[in-house]
Amino acid sequence: MKKNKNEAKLLKKALELGFAFAKKQGFSDLDRSVGSTDRVECIYRLLVECKQITPLAVDQEDGVHMKHKLVLWISRLLPPDHELLN
Repeated sequence: MKKNKNEAKLLKKALELGFAFAKKQGFSDLDRSVGSTDRVECIYRLLVECKQITPLAVDQEDGVHMKHKLVLWISRLLPPDHELLN
C-alpha cells in the first residue's frame, strides 16, 4: 500500500464527500457520538453498496484498508492539480 503524504487530509475530505453522498441518498447525519472507525466503515459500505468503489477482499476488511480505499476514491475524484494530491 503506497502511503500519500496528505493521507489524513484526504481521508477527512473523503468522509466529508461521503457524508454528503449519504445525505443525498436519503440517510441522516451520523451522530457525533459515533466513533471515527465506525464512520469510515459506514461510508465505505455505502460506497460499495452504491457501486462507487469495488469491495475489499473479506480478509482485508479492516480499518486501515477501508481508510486507504476511501483515500484512493477521493484521489480519483479530485482534479489532478488539487493541493492535496501534490
